[in-house]
Amino acid sequence: MTDEDALDFAIVVYREDECWDAELLPVALTSDLHGLIHALKQQPSESGTIGLVAVGDEFFVALRVLGDRVDVFLSDIAASWDYPLAQQALEYLDVPVPDEDELDEILQDEDTVLPAGDLSIFVDLGLDEMELGILSGDIDLHPEDVLSSIAARLGFSEPFERAIDSVFG
Repeated sequence: MTDEDALDFAIVVYREDECWDAELLPVALTSDLHGLIHALKQQPSESGTIGLVAVGDEFFVALRVLGDRVDVFLSDIAASWDYPLAQQALEYLDVPVPDEDELDEILQDEDTVLPAGDLSIFVDLGLDEMELGILSGDIDLHPEDVLSSIAARLGFSEPFERAIDSVFG
């Protein structure tokens, strides 16, 4: 996939009748964290609602809504300088947006990304913190590839891939 082919997408994943399902959300939600949370809260689910968002080939955000609780994971805090969703995620997490010097330090090692948020967001579904950290830190993977791996590990690969296919055709 080339940079020109990279697309933004948001997918809601939920469980009904003991089966996972996934649907594409409006692309406008890839830059609106509060709208995304609102959309996830509208979807009933047996084990919480999951939101998976990829912004181009830059970063991803994973969310999980369980009742009033909302867990958020941002794959790369450096994206907060260029992308509203990443900045909103940091604000939601009460993590300061890095200043210019901090950003330069983060970007100095181009083989490293610095995530923020709840690494244990999917522990009860079978994806531990270390594995999520390793997946999100793999700079050779595009965000949609990481999200696809997460979907496979959590057991909803098929509905996720159907939703992805509707984006990438």
